Amino acid sequence: MKPTSSKKEEVLESSTSANNSSLPFGKGNYTIMLVGLALIIIGFIIMTLDKEEFGFGFLGLTLGPSIAFLGFMVEIYATLKKK
Repeated sequence: MKPTSSKKEEVLESSTSANNSSLPFGKGNYTIMLVGLALIIIGFIIMTLDKEEFGFGFLGLTLGPSIAFLGFMVEIYATLKKK
């Protein structure tokens, strides 16, 4: 007789191996998330460095928001990236 495994056993084996990794993201995802968070913080700090009245200079209107936006895009990428 030839030993065969049933489909039920195969499904159980694959589901138990998937349950071993309970974290939704891998190490790379968390690293990218930290980079994105750092970019967001740097963008907001740059916005506060503007010397113009009410932050209407280059730093407050262009550079800071651009870097913060880039940080948010990096966060979205880190969330959607597969392990």
